[in-house]
Amino acid sequence: MGCPGAGKGTQSVKLQEVFHLKHISTGDVLRGEIASGSELGRQIAGIINQGNLVPDQLMISILEKIVSATDKGIIFDGFPRTVAQAQALDDMMQRLQRQISQVIMISLPENEVVGRITSRRQCRKCGEILHVEPNAGSTVCPVCGGELYTRPDDTPERVKHRLEVYHQDTLPVKNYYQNSGKYIEINGNQTPQQVFKDIQTVLEKIK
Repeated sequence: MGCPGAGKGTQSVKLQEVFHLKHISTGDVLRGEIASGSELGRQIAGIINQGNLVPDQLMISILEKIVSATDKGIIFDGFPRTVAQAQALDDMMQRLQRQISQVIMISLPENEVVGRITSRRQCRKCGEILHVEPNAGSTVCPVCGGELYTRPDDTPERVKHRLEVYHQDTLPVKNYYQNSGKYIEINGNQTPQQVFKDIQTVLEKIK
C-alpha cells in the first residue's frame, strides 16, 4: 500500500524476483484491458482518465480470475484502495481458501509524491517507467528507443485529484488493517534499495 508515487510498483517487481511471487499490479491489469480496445477497457479508461477509482465489484471480478489461476504467493500492488475493497478482498481470499500474510504501507511526504509523479514518464513501446528532470528535452526511452509519454493520470491536475481521492478513500484502509496485526509501515523517503531492504527484512520473518 501507499499513496500514488510511493514506489509500490518498483518494490513489487523486486520482491517478485527475490521471493518468487506473482505480482498483480491493478494499474497494469487495467491498462492492459484498456490497451486491448475492449468495451470493458473503454469503460475503465473513462473512469481512470478522470482520476477516479474503478468500481469495487468490477475490480474484484477481474482480480479473482487472475488469483484463481495461480498457486504462487501473490503481491497485490495498488489494491485494495477502499475499506469496501479490503472487505471484498477478504471475502475473495476466503472463497479461494487463501489468506493475506502481511500488509505493508510505504509512507511518503506529499511534496515528494507530487515531484515523483509529475516527473514520471512511460515508454509506449516497452512499458518502462522512468523519471526525468523538469523541462528535460528527451522523449526517447533509453532502454528500447521508444517514445516516452506522460500518462493521463500523471499530470499536475490529476495528481492533485488523485491525492484527494487517496485521503478520502484509501487512508481509512490503513485503519482497517492496523487492527489485523498484519500491518507495518515502511519509510518510503529513502533510496529504493533501502526501502527494499526494509521490506525484505519484514517478509523474511514470515516466510
